[in-house]
Amino acid sequence: MAITEATDATFEELVLKSEKPVVVDFWATWCTPCKMVAPEMEKLASKYEGSVEVVKVDVDANPAISQAFQIMSIPTIAFFRPGQQPKGVVGFQPLERLEQQFGLSEFAPAPKA
Repeated sequence: MAITEATDATFEELVLKSEKPVVVDFWATWCTPCKMVAPEMEKLASKYEGSVEVVKVDVDANPAISQAFQIMSIPTIAFFRPGQQPKGVVGFQPLERLEQQFGLSEFAPAPKA
């Protein structure tokens, strides 16, 4: 289960050019709700390993991305599906709500035999 850190320099390659769907956690080190979201992102990364990428973006360290996607509140969790406009939700969201919001069930890996 790997959560990748994206930067202004790597965001396009990691997210926009990804062939897989990508869930992006826009966060900041000082943000308490962001700390609450972190374990949910780890669960998501583990559950969808191999089918959905999970990326974190520190909004303070990467202002260009935040401006480009008009991130006004954090945490913002955005879902980038290849060929579609991203969808986003603001504030703490448990894994189940993120799955529902973004329709992740279709990306669930097949159960291991």
